[in-house]
Amino acid sequence: MAMTPEEFHKHALSAADDERRLPLSRMTMWEVAPFEQDGLRVVPLRDPEPEKPRFDEDPATCATCRQDDAVWSNERWRLKRIDGVGVPLVLMLIPRAHHDMADLPDELAAELGVLQVHITRAMEALPHVARAHTYRIGDGGAHLHIWFFARPEGQAQFFGSWLPVWDDLLPAYPEGLAQRDAAAVAAALEASLATPYTPRDKG
Repeated sequence: MAMTPEEFHKHALSAADDERRLPLSRMTMWEVAPFEQDGLRVVPLRDPEPEKPRFDEDPATCATCRQDDAVWSNERWRLKRIDGVGVPLVLMLIPRAHHDMADLPDELAAELGVLQVHITRAMEALPHVARAHTYRIGDGGAHLHIWFFARPEGQAQFFGSWLPVWDDLLPAYPEGLAQRDAAAVAAALEASLATPYTPRDKG
């Protein structure tokens, strides 16, 4: 039988110290972690609490449903650029209809898979982008949103799951360059969706 919230909390506390602090994670020992272990501490574990409502739970008041800012869109999806980020490009894919991942109809789910692949191809075709990382979290907003983070070429220190943290630490990437990259991704996405895929050499 699965643990209750209280049982899970007790289980977690069994590994904590007298201040309810867990030991540093394996991720902090990773050579690409952005923080030195010396002086780094885990915050104390809080008691279990009820889940808080997310933003945009109600379609009638969902701000995401009413937004129409996009670098690319069709009748069912829109792709927007996130401003003020530290990496070259952060994009967010959003269904126009009010859905979360768990209630996404199969037709849209199939389109989501195809779009994720095409967006990744378009971002990784940029000569200064090494990888496009994809994230779906969903603890803040109820309207489905898929994140795409561009890891800059040659910046191996930003490798892996620490990339969004590095993005938050870095100074803002030049706005004009980000706009240009987003436009290039949008154009490549439009073209790639209209034609069969042929692998490209970034040269």
